[in-house]
Amino acid sequence: MLQILGSGGPIADDGRASSGYLLWINGESRVLIDAGGGTFLRFGEAGASFDELDFVGLSHLHTDHSADFPALLKSGSFSDRDRPLPIAGPNGDGVFPGLNDYLRATLSADEGAYAYLSGFLDGTGNTPLLTPREVERGDPAVVYTSEDLRVDALHVPHGIVPAVAFRVTAGDQVFVFASDQNGDDPAFIDFAADASILVMHMVVPDGASGIARRLHAPPGVIGDVAANAAPAKLVLSHLMARSLRDLEQNVGLVRARYQGEIVVAEDLACISP
Repeated sequence: MLQILGSGGPIADDGRASSGYLLWINGESRVLIDAGGGTFLRFGEAGASFDELDFVGLSHLHTDHSADFPALLKSGSFSDRDRPLPIAGPNGDGVFPGLNDYLRATLSADEGAYAYLSGFLDGTGNTPLLTPREVERGDPAVVYTSEDLRVDALHVPHGIVPAVAFRVTAGDQVFVFASDQNGDDPAFIDFAADASILVMHMVVPDGASGIARRLHAPPGVIGDVAANAAPAKLVLSHLMARSLRDLEQNVGLVRARYQGEIVVAEDLACISP
């Protein structure tokens, strides 16, 4: 089951937490994708457990997708967890750090902003060790496997910002998290094909141009991507005032292209495949 921790964006104007998604598998909170502002609170409200997490994916390092990750770690330091925590995210490019540099800048004992949490990087202080995996550009990469889980990652176009989508396979169910992307790379269609649930971010209205369009897919493009990927269910999330203002119209533009079930995300909503 998919639970929405945060269905909003980077502006605190609509009562929504920023991006965050939790997968419950056999009653346990096993996979976290993104940890934007507000998701720390929602994680607790959902009754999720840091001990149960098998994998964390940070799609990119904008604050509305990663700012609450240190807070979640601090909360987890009070848990009984001792096994490592796998985490994956993009490699760096230009002014944007890769996952490893982000973790060092945040957690390292020498220079981290939260050096008191450095045990998550070096395993000291009886702290669970993060095991990071940076995703390079190119073909999809397997970033986590276990007996009943597999996570694949693929770079997606988000302007100049390195960003990755995640595909989580749990038994016969597949959950795809498109991340922030402009929808222009056909490789994502194959990556997302036949998902049980596809989560796409409807941040901008149709007609968006300039930086907004280079960063994000408008509703018509979302509909085209979903129509080609053919998920059983499409979840529209990462909503902001500019996409909520004409929500019915924007959803209609998606529905005109994609004939499957559409769910508009709300914080803490639970969505079954």
